Amino acid sequence: MFEIQSLVNFYELYGYIAVFGVLILCGFGLPVPEDISLVAGGIISGLGYTNVHLMTIVAMAGVLIGDTTVYNLGRIFGERFLRLKFVARILTPERYAVVKRRFDRHGRWVIFAARFMPGLRTPIFATAGITRFVGFPRFIAIDGSAALISVPFWVYLGYFGAHERDMLVRWITRSQFGALALVAVIVVTVFISAYVRRRIKATAGLNGNGNGNNDAAAPPIEK
Repeated sequence: MFEIQSLVNFYELYGYIAVFGVLILCGFGLPVPEDISLVAGGIISGLGYTNVHLMTIVAMAGVLIGDTTVYNLGRIFGERFLRLKFVARILTPERYAVVKRRFDRHGRWVIFAARFMPGLRTPIFATAGITRFVGFPRFIAIDGSAALISVPFWVYLGYFGAHERDMLVRWITRSQFGALALVAVIVVTVFISAYVRRRIKATAGLNGNGNGNNDAAAPPIEK
């Protein structure tokens, strides 16, 4: 609650610029939860200081600029990026190795899921850049798709709960678990859909080949 109120007080003074700047710094591992920052931006909109729709756009821009900057720095400097002090505190050699294993095991879904995992976004995005696991267009597409879910959710949650702070704090805790559950449902749905499509294509291919073989094997009709 103290963190939210402190951010709300700061945002009330400086509005969109403050939200934009804090969210960019969150991409670099600023020790302020990004979700709390987004909720606080929604709260000042609910209190009438800003427009909630414009706040959502500003928040999206801040989030994506912060994420892509970390990714691109990793991509440009490679493993030298790990030697920087502020990076070394966030992305230790052990964590770097763990993230790479997650990439090998789960693929691009790790980048998508990172948006819903506080504390792991910066290490995952930096590792994606350092290892060049995906190209920049692919990274922005994956991260942007996830941000289209998470950013409006948190901003509007703050907007509608602006006058019910105690209830809002409880909802934030529950919603973090709910967001992770949503990601899990999306991932499972996509995998099931892909599996079903492959099975349908495989079945159609077998049927097509079978029909073709039967036609070829049929004896000519005698006149």
